[in-house]
Amino acid sequence: MTTRDDVVLVGVDGSAASLHALDWATAEAARRGWAVHLVCAYALPSFAAASLDGGYAALDDTAIQEGAAAVLAEASARVAGSGVPTTAKVHTGDAAGVLVELSKEARLAVVGTRGRGGFADRLLGTVSSALPAHAHCPTVVVPLRDGDGHALPEDAELPAVRPVRRIVVGVDGSPQAERALRHAIDEAVAWDAELTAISGVPVGSMTGVLAWLPAAVDHEQVLNDITEGLNVVVDRELEGKDLQVRRFALDGTGAELLTEFSAATDLIVMGSRGRGGFAGLLLGSTSQAVLHHATCPVMVVTNRCAD
Repeated sequence: MTTRDDVVLVGVDGSAASLHALDWATAEAARRGWAVHLVCAYALPSFAAASLDGGYAALDDTAIQEGAAAVLAEASARVAGSGVPTTAKVHTGDAAGVLVELSKEARLAVVGTRGRGGFADRLLGTVSSALPAHAHCPTVVVPLRDGDGHALPEDAELPAVRPVRRIVVGVDGSPQAERALRHAIDEAVAWDAELTAISGVPVGSMTGVLAWLPAAVDHEQVLNDITEGLNVVVDRELEGKDLQVRRFALDGTGAELLTEFSAATDLIVMGSRGRGGFAGLLLGSTSQAVLHHATCPVMVVTNRCAD
């Protein structure tokens, strides 16, 4: 891949979750006229050898390399019937780190997750959490869930990928959210989809940053003020574009609202700071919550992502 080529980068590992994500990525690439680049990455630890010189003995990874190649062969065959140009490569190294580096050259990165929540999913989710936080392009995390939002077992029949007809983007006035809005508009134009921009504020409970507000504050006026700000941001990004965007300022946190909307939406788009360093190893609380609980694919756009 060349720098910022029209390529969708897809991490695959042979799991049902990664194959479902691959199906979504293939549909996106076909719609955009882009190619797909498949990556299977693995890392092996080295163990101290029982020798006097204190050297290290590395595990023989021949069988694992062959397994990775088989995973890519299966994935490539799955894309073959779509007519989407496809390349594939095995990489040695931490999967999240490999994909982050390759994301410098891609338009979009796509990974899957079972989306079960809890400790087991945190282990599985090291890639689906670390990649969105550090990627240099937007990342789409595709959950493997049924129509009711329940995680599917590994041996279940994979659900069909829905075309992107409805998109919801979270907008809070931050630079990251505005960048996410631009990408959401781009997706809506590409898919001829309906786009809705929402901004959430917990005026009902007045918790968190609003806890200090006096009880006499007019909650309706707060929402009206936020709506005005939302309109300014959306209108600015729509200048020169032939697209209608619905806008709503709603009572609730961003995480609650985006997760709720995901049940009736084909794609959620949101921004995240993705700061790097230890603080950046985890996404913000809103991003984490939505990624863990959303029932539709979620696109995360950080300040590293090009517009």
